[in-house]
Amino acid sequence: MALKVKAVERLLKFSKNENDPGVYRYVMKPELYTSLSQAKVIKEAALRSGVSQGVMQACWDAAGEVIKAWATEGHSVALPGLGTMRFGLRAKSVEDVNDVKTKLIKTRRIIFTPSVDLKDELANTAIQIACYDRNGELVKRVTSDAGEVEDDENEDNGSTESGNNGSTQNGGDTPSGGGDDNGGGGNNNGGVSND
Repeated sequence: MALKVKAVERLLKFSKNENDPGVYRYVMKPELYTSLSQAKVIKEAALRSGVSQGVMQACWDAAGEVIKAWATEGHSVALPGLGTMRFGLRAKSVEDVNDVKTKLIKTRRIIFTPSVDLKDELANTAIQIACYDRNGELVKRVTSDAGEVEDDENEDNGSTESGNNGSTQNGGDTPSGGGDDNGGGGNNNGGVSND
């Protein structure tokens, strides 16, 4: 199996000046696949496990309810074979304890941390790039070897507390007001960076 990516030659302008001719660059983006329905996933899981679809559906529903209940109680919940899920938040920081109010919370977030096995699987998955020129003609194909997987949870970006990327405990804001969410966030679009 391989992930498929398109590199399309596009005219990019880096200023709002009408006289800026711009430059052509190859911009990469993943080819989008269709979303798989829950019914299809359950059917395939039932085939692979040897249990009936009804039993698999019951297990799927029960696991979903347990994960939702425990995660909303503040637990980091294991997702078998995938990693863990927990809730976090982004909030403004304040100096005075009397200014702490719920209105400081800007967003509530769902944070997924992939397992080592899942990251290894992604790192070992080839990436096939199809390059198209500005006229839409295929000009080149490239296939990658193994690569690295971005892991926002373990990157060191000047954290003030070890292991949580500068955030305060329980998903609070950084002391400098950066708004990190206890190690979460990052680029979750599954795509290829354009830098």
